[in-house]
Amino acid sequence: MTEDERKADELDRRLRDVRQAYNTGVGKPSGSTGGSAGGGGEKLGVGMRIAVEMVAGVVAGAFLGLMADRWLGTKPWLLIVGFILGCGAAFLNVYRVAQAEEKRGKAERDAVSKK
Repeated sequence: MTEDERKADELDRRLRDVRQAYNTGVGKPSGSTGGSAGGGGEKLGVGMRIAVEMVAGVVAGAFLGLMADRWLGTKPWLLIVGFILGCGAAFLNVYRVAQAEEKRGKAERDAVSKK
């Protein structure tokens, strides 16, 4: 056997071991169920999405208001209106995200209770 063949065989063996460990659950956290019940990463993703929705809505509304103010020469009134509308849009988006998460969580709880 050449050196390259031995390295390839060793790599194949290691890949099989890793796949087997992954499939049997070796190395998973003790609280992990293996399903999509949600861990810290999933909840962190939802939290980051909510934060981005808040910031993006306010910034977009204020920016559009500022641009409209410059175009029409009505400083600062359209900036204020844009900021308020941006805040409203941001809260609406956060509400939608929260409702979707609640619906998804309820569906998961129902699926678990039916098992």
